[in-house]
Amino acid sequence: MQKQESRPLKRVWQIFKVGATLAVALLLSNSNLFAQSGEVNLLQNINPTNPSSKVWQLATSSAYPVAVDVPAGMLIAGYINHDKKLELKGWKIVGALAVNTVIAEGLKYAVNRERPYEKFPLLIHPYDASEKGQSFPSGHTSEAFAMAASLSIECKRWYVVVPAYAYATAVGYSRLYLGEHYPTDVLAGAAVGIGSAYLSNWLAKKVFKIVN
Repeated sequence: MQKQESRPLKRVWQIFKVGATLAVALLLSNSNLFAQSGEVNLLQNINPTNPSSKVWQLATSSAYPVAVDVPAGMLIAGYINHDKKLELKGWKIVGALAVNTVIAEGLKYAVNRERPYEKFPLLIHPYDASEKGQSFPSGHTSEAFAMAASLSIECKRWYVVVPAYAYATAVGYSRLYLGEHYPTDVLAGAAVGIGSAYLSNWLAKKVFKIVN
């Protein structure tokens, strides 16, 4: 039983080690990890000269609204139907998104990496050049994966888990297609989002003693 209880915490630690390693690498290299070679080349292959696909624009623009609407819908349905379990699941997802926001924003200011189109204006073509702020990690991606991982924890059904992660992956890819982030920004965002969901779930159970 003790081994089973320790598995979520070990998983959280493993995921955060990936994100922390990427952050440290960027700090040590003055935020230029792969900036002169492979990473920019990979991003160029994904980011077209005119990133006009409505599909990927929609994926990006929906990331934050979906992250808010999913737990909000669960909370509203839970309160209307007096379903305490559904209410609790909604609040746990809200907690995961809050943890994710704190960690992601903290990393952004700590690493302070320029957007790829700001550093390489002749190579990377952004969909929205007015989108400023630090590049590492991708906030859209971390929010999407925090929601997907939270749903997979709360609703262990393949028809929930698979679409949730597929959607989060689409959001991550859209950030590359639209020229807003480096690949490592997106990978770190996914790691932070998933790690935040498991950390929030662990805190809810072990610290706040919240059990479904």
